[in-house]
Amino acid sequence: MLVASMLDLYNVGSYNVDTGFKASYLNELQRMLEKFLPHAMLKAKPNLELRIRILKRD
Repeated sequence: MLVASMLDLYNVGSYNVDTGFKASYLNELQRMLEKFLPHAMLKAKPNLELRIRILKRD
């Protein structure tokens, strides 16, 4: 769901820039994931930020 939501943000175009995403994309990503996983209690910082860092590393 995280990757799918990030792709949606990228395709919408309001949060992407040449070097990646704008600074406020984590908050929007948190709102998007709350719709799909309402009881996951994921927060933009540190949960989503850490998961994205792990995806980049792997």
